[in-house]
Amino acid sequence: MTKNILLIEDEPLIQRTIKIFLERKGSQVTATSSGREAIELIINNTYDLIICDLMLNDITGFDVIEDSKKKLSPDEISEKFVIITAYSSEQIISKAEQYGCKIYPKPLDVSAVIDELL
Repeated sequence: MTKNILLIEDEPLIQRTIKIFLERKGSQVTATSSGREAIELIINNTYDLIICDLMLNDITGFDVIEDSKKKLSPDEISEKFVIITAYSSEQIISKAEQYGCKIYPKPLDVSAVIDELL
């Protein structure tokens, strides 16, 4: 089954790599480097999976999750959101766990992560 995925990642190489892997698995991928744009996309579209970097150029991934509450329930947030981050401190991990989101540290084994998510 084709999954509709939103990828929020501001590092061009990482964004392109993840997008290619997802598309090869048959997923439909919308990619953005802007957290604010991502919020608009989430509110105006439906995604099966949202892969979100924590440290974006404009806002944080946690800001994206908070604003997503305008449309998504806490259960939907924990089911749909996957956090990727180079900053996997105890604080970050515990905050991600409060949302019930999966969290993957960078550098990613992109192939393994995608296989696990799909």
